[in-house]
Parts: sequence; structure tokens; C-alpha cells
Amino acid sequence: MPASAAGAAARRADSPHATAEAMATAREIHQRLQDNLTRVMRGQEQAIRWLLAAVAVGGHVLLEDVPGTGKTTLAKALARSIHGTFKRVQFTPDLMPSDILGVSVYDPSGHAFHFRPGPVFTQILLADEINRASPRTQAALLEAMGEAQVSVDGELRPLDELFFVIATQNPIELHGTYPLPEAQMDRFALRFGLGYIGEAAEAALLDDQRGGHALARLQPCAGVADILALRRAVRQVRVAEPMRRYIVALVAASRRQEGVALGASPRASLMLMQIGQALALFDGLDYLPPEPVRELAVPVIAHRLGLDPAARYAGRSAADVVRDCLAAVPPPE
Repeated sequence: MPASAAGAAARRADSPHATAEAMATAREIHQRLQDNLTRVMRGQEQAIRWLLAAVAVGGHVLLEDVPGTGKTTLAKALARSIHGTFKRVQFTPDLMPSDILGVSVYDPSGHAFHFRPGPVFTQILLADEINRASPRTQAALLEAMGEAQVSVDGELRPLDELFFVIATQNPIELHGTYPLPEAQMDRFALRFGLGYIGEAAEAALLDDQRGGHALARLQPCAGVADILALRRAVRQVRVAEPMRRYIVALVAASRRQEGVALGASPRASLMLMQIGQALALFDGLDYLPPEPVRELAVPVIAHRLGLDPAARYAGRSAADVVRDCLAAVPPPE
């Protein structure tokens, strides 16, 4: 294509009409996914909203809640809603890094080693009960989650463009678990729980199960190309300079709070902005207002904070710290 024609094509793609059309298409994709997940996850509208926002920016999610609240079901429902590849790894104390990344196997007939890819080579990976694996095995996911690549046998192997991790853990049961280190926690864009649903939603859930699990009846409603289009549209949501300063001020405030030994990293600022853009897009906006940022502050920032012993013994939580930051830093008008 001649340079002039290429420039004209780029200008058409960046035109207000093209941007509005891309955003409208992205909202339609989001609506299809939301409707699909709602068929399985009764009473979990907020969890579905946050999960899809993370998918829309390629950020990984840590679901932390007690057993039976639907963490694994939500992950499976997302995987079934997207026409792509899905792998599940049940994390256990004897799980090895090679069980996740893959291993080179010797072929006697060819007198050579051949790499056998592990489950990390997929588009959606469910790391179930991630805190039950040893720190060595947990670390196998660090490069994958941070850079969408893995290094095996001295060779760099890229992962799929869509690569997305949903990890689950039970915060109550500590026997036989290994707490995730700070570097691992920082790789998750969001951490949140599902909680118990209301009685009406739970009754509807029982009705759904009478003919078998609703998950078995779920059909894909979006393809990989749809998710990538959704991610492109999110990047087109405008973020004004006052909003960027507000996001940075919120995250910086977490580093100055009393009782905080480890503040949130700049990655928290980036995730707060990007996932906020996704929520703004879902809400029909082409710019980022303060409301999505304030909605996301706790699930984006809290798990990145480390409290000193005195604060923990006093009953102060990381979520309390973030709420104090929200109260102390005024949003832009």
C-alpha cells in the first residue's frame, strides 16, 4: 500500500466515527459476555463486571473467598463463553514448575529432545487453589503473568496474545498453604471475593440446577477476535490529565499511610487507569470519570499493600487503608 493510502487508512481508523463504532461494537461484545455469565452466576453482577473489565485489559484476576461461593464456576463460565483454549491446573504441594510450563522429552528415534508444552500455553488458565503450591511452583507463573512469555531450557517461548489467568484461593484455611509473595500478588490486576448471594438469587440458583448444572448448557458467545477488539476499544477511552493525577495521588497516598510497610507499586496506578477505562466503556462513556476509579480502588490496590505487625494486630486491614486514601484524596471536579 502506498504511504499516502496507508496514512489515509490510519486517519479513517482514528476518526471520531470509527472510534464511536469500535466502542459500540465493544459494548455489544461486553453485553453478550455479561448476559452469558449471568445465566450461570446468579446474584454476582459486581463480580462479573469486574472480571470482564480485567479481561478487557488483559489483567489477571485473583478470586479469594471461602469454598462453595462459585470461584471455579465463574472461571469456567468465562472460559466457556469465549471460543478459545482453556486449561485448568489444580495446585497442590507436590506440583512442580514443569507441570505448568512444560518439559523437554527425549525422543530415542530422533536422538533429540522435543518440548512438550504445559498448560500455561493456553488462552485462559485457571490456577485453582494457587496458594496450595510451593513458592517455587508459584514462581513459575511470574514471567508468564508479567511478560506473556516463559523461559524453558534456555529458550524464550511466547504465550498466546489473549493469555489470561484466573487464580483462586481460600483465605480462611491456612493448613497446607503457602502465602503468595508480594511479587506474585502484584501480577494480579484485581483481587476480590464473590461472597454469599441473597436468598432470592440462591433460590433461583437451585431452580437452575434442577435440569443439570447451568454451566453444561452454556455456549460460546464471543471469539478471540472479539476480545482483542474489546481491548483495543478500551484504549480509546480518554483519560484527562486531572484524572491521571488523581489516580497517581491515590496510589501514592497508600505509601504514606500509618501502618503500611509496603505501598502499592506504579503497576497499581496503571491497572487502576486501564480497568477504570474498561468500566467507563461498559457504562457507555468515552472518557474516564472518577466513579470507576473509586469503585476499583480496593480490589486494585489493597492486595498490593503490606501492613506492619502493629497495624495487623490492631485489626487494621489493607482495605481500610485504601478507604482512608479515598477519603483523604479529593477527586477532580
